[in-house]
Amino acid sequence: MKAIKHAALSIVGSIFISWPVWPLAQVTLGTENGEWRYIGGTIGHTRYSPLNQINAENFEDLEQAWVWRTDNFGPNVDYFSRSTPIYVDGILYTVASPRRQVVAIDPATGETLWTFREPETIRHQRSPRQAYGKGVTYGEIDGRGVIYITTPGFFLWALDAKTGRPLENWGGAFPVGGFPGTGVIDLIPYLVDDWGPWQDYLVAGGKYDPDYGIPRELGMVTASAPPIIVNGVLVALVGHQPSYGQTRIENVPGDIMGFDMATGERLWKFHVIPRPGEVGHETWHNEAWRFSGDISTWAPASADPELGLVYLVTNASTVQAYTGHRPGDNLFGGSLLALDVKTGERRWHFQIHRSDQWNYDLPTPPLLMDLTVDGKKIPAAIQNTKQGLIFVFNRETGEPIWPIEDRAVIQTEVPGNYTAATQPYPSWPEPVDRIVLDGITDEFIIDFTPELKQQALEALDGYRIGGLYVPQLPDTYNGEYINNVGCLGGGNIINHPPAADPTNGMMFNSHRRNCFAPNFMRATNGIAPDNPNYPEPGSGGATPNSTPTTGKTVAAWLPGARRRANPQALEQRSSGRSVGLPTIDGLPVYKRMNNQLSAYQMNSGVKTWSLPVGNNPETYEGHPALEGLEVPNSGGAGWSIQMVSGDLLIQTRALSEGMAQILPDAPLTLNARDKMTGEIIGTVALPAPGQYGMMTYMHEKKQYIVVQIGSSQTDYPGAIVAYRLPD
Repeated sequence: MKAIKHAALSIVGSIFISWPVWPLAQVTLGTENGEWRYIGGTIGHTRYSPLNQINAENFEDLEQAWVWRTDNFGPNVDYFSRSTPIYVDGILYTVASPRRQVVAIDPATGETLWTFREPETIRHQRSPRQAYGKGVTYGEIDGRGVIYITTPGFFLWALDAKTGRPLENWGGAFPVGGFPGTGVIDLIPYLVDDWGPWQDYLVAGGKYDPDYGIPRELGMVTASAPPIIVNGVLVALVGHQPSYGQTRIENVPGDIMGFDMATGERLWKFHVIPRPGEVGHETWHNEAWRFSGDISTWAPASADPELGLVYLVTNASTVQAYTGHRPGDNLFGGSLLALDVKTGERRWHFQIHRSDQWNYDLPTPPLLMDLTVDGKKIPAAIQNTKQGLIFVFNRETGEPIWPIEDRAVIQTEVPGNYTAATQPYPSWPEPVDRIVLDGITDEFIIDFTPELKQQALEALDGYRIGGLYVPQLPDTYNGEYINNVGCLGGGNIINHPPAADPTNGMMFNSHRRNCFAPNFMRATNGIAPDNPNYPEPGSGGATPNSTPTTGKTVAAWLPGARRRANPQALEQRSSGRSVGLPTIDGLPVYKRMNNQLSAYQMNSGVKTWSLPVGNNPETYEGHPALEGLEVPNSGGAGWSIQMVSGDLLIQTRALSEGMAQILPDAPLTLNARDKMTGEIIGTVALPAPGQYGMMTYMHEKKQYIVVQIGSSQTDYPGAIVAYRLPD
């Protein structure tokens, strides 16, 4: 038998960056005055509160105070609950349903105080990610509370926090029936006003339809995360249809814009795809900057007001699985950006991964907290990734706190495609799962018995084993390998944001091991039929990705179906063998690591503990090949969701992927864990599985814990449930 073929991934260099130094900044250690003013708790997005009325001694005394449900806030029952409420000045604020309806809630009773719904537009009906709204933003103008939100139709609203009415003398009139004369900004004209394809469209006689939005042949735009306010500047974030759902190469760039929070006046715009003369323009070959789009900032942002910096993370450019039309490293895709909030100028950046074709977008903002490293206090920005890597920077300068190494990666064999020669890997902290470094090496092969290990080695014989950046092969491939195999350690952390305790430097990160053999790429021959699941504009209704395919020009290659392996690659083996990741009668060939929760001491970068969340599924432990064996607990289905309150790590489990709940009858609990050990020290029941996040606040001298929940399999709509101690 041949040995498992591993790609040679050599370290080719280390990245050290030098920038000027600004005065040392401080970020608030946690929420203040019992409030939760940001969806991440603080502007540094740590999801930490110092409240400790609820503690280890009384956690199990918690009682359900109220449940607020989203049943009647949209055209369909929505089982998502991705919006984390904020609590400011005695009121809870959140959004509901794909309508992105803004809601004010009484924090003691769960009663609805007011709602605001954006008037209907076609551009809303055709917008993607409608159910992905993460919440709202709070600010004050001359002492008056204001709620800001960016909607799927790409409007920016300013609402009176006490009444929900659009703010007077803010923004401007919008020429579509039902819209007020004030309190709203149409963001589309600001986004496209200096964009070449838009200017060409106008010159050719095109006209802007504010009801419809951007013409389909030019692209689309939406929003998931709320804006963020920093030093009087409202920074609007842009979203798109996920680029892995695109077939055509043109789209609108997701440029970042700053507005005066008091008037709505636009102050600046940052080009996420650099124009000639701008930093990073040389990373777009073949004039791809002219037509490429996306590079959204769909994840929330964090900020340091004392430094005057806002921190944003981005995704890939259009047509994510193939980059032949946009060769080059494609800055600022897959990047962490630090922008001067007054001017929009880039202060520093780091590209976490180059030329993304793996859906490795950055789905969570950096955690901001001060660290003490080797006796030196450093203002830090900690970036967690889908890959399972952890990058740590000085948030003033952008300098890595620990060296970041460039490693050679497997190169594409798809004709005309482009792969970056190297990708950055942090030398420290260690990844949440070391399998991401080199893939399924001997250390990670299932080996509970010698027979199992031998079967796994035989199953993987002929595959090329890599780590994170294995490229897809063309469906015409006739080389020596059956397929490439890669492994992720993090997963899509849209479902489970990390949390941190700035008082002691601890960070808590949920993750899961996932190894895969990618689909082969197929030539398109210039044909890209629209997705039949997309509704016609104006017909109403929505799917999670409801915008039709945009643009004019179809990419040369797209992911295809899993084909059967060719005889040349299989040699003496059966030519009918599948080329997907093999199994052993349904068992994975690698050691499982499901639903894991790990803690890092970020002052040293050391992982202090790592524990499974939930138990091995019965299909795993009950497998005949494992009968009678002591199989380590790898964790159960879903993802761990957590925040820090006082001395407790509050944690639950999400049991949904996309629209479907994984396990309808799984234990539904809210857990209190010891921060230093991860041990569960208290548990209360939940009415439905957790979703995305949670928060806590103090109202009328009582601490409340609020959890986002929902379940499609048990027909429990998206909701928030509040707990408090008995009177």
